[in-house]
Amino acid sequence: MSDALEGFSRGSFTFEGKTRDVYRSGNGPAVIVISEMPGITPSVAGFARRVVELGCTAVMPSIFGHPGRAPSIRYTIESLAPACVSREFSALALRRTSPVTVWLRALARQAHGECGGPGVGVVGMCFTGGFALAMMVDDVVLAPVLSQPSLPFAISKSYRRDLGISDADLARVKERCAEGVCVLGLRFTGDRAAPPERFQRLRDELGDAFIGVEIDSSAGNPDGYGKAAHSVLTTDLIDRPGTRTREALDQVLELLRSRLLVP
Repeated sequence: MSDALEGFSRGSFTFEGKTRDVYRSGNGPAVIVISEMPGITPSVAGFARRVVELGCTAVMPSIFGHPGRAPSIRYTIESLAPACVSREFSALALRRTSPVTVWLRALARQAHGECGGPGVGVVGMCFTGGFALAMMVDDVVLAPVLSQPSLPFAISKSYRRDLGISDADLARVKERCAEGVCVLGLRFTGDRAAPPERFQRLRDELGDAFIGVEIDSSAGNPDGYGKAAHSVLTTDLIDRPGTRTREALDQVLELLRSRLLVP
């Protein structure tokens, strides 16, 4: 196993004939950490360790890429190309939930049964950012986090406003929000992959149940984020008190703590 995954145990989970590796660490209620492209990188594992330090069990399914491998442009292309054409990921479909979320929901139910607590948290990133929203159709998901949700690809106005879930699933998400579940979203203001129109649509649909954190990445921003800043919790995280990304990370951890670590 890669040194980047030291402290994580490797297992597997099978549902409806599909088996994937799953990496776990910690104790307490489960948080499903769904990696961004190109896979479970050292920085994704680093975020999962923050979840463990909080007092939760970090559960990282490997749905693409090579766990522990550091990111590069070539590696990202190698992971992205097959995912874009896979039937499991709705990269170019409007108003459609990615089928892989059915497997992820089953994993969340199993993790909840094993780890206990009131429910589970889900953190999706980039390519998988919207998966946390789709997984809300199950009552077990109490703390969904959408970090720079990038599907479907923002190739036109209608795509930029699309949430990557079906109308039926969106209706269920709105029911969950009415029951008290909050949705936390994170993005950089200059990030075209996770466009502002998508966050506005979330506000339009979910109202006050959606908490949108948009981090200034314009020229001259106080924390020095580049114009191509994208990964709020991993690659572009400036982990220093007072920075907007550190504040966003703390907000994610507080959501997980308040929803999962309760008497």
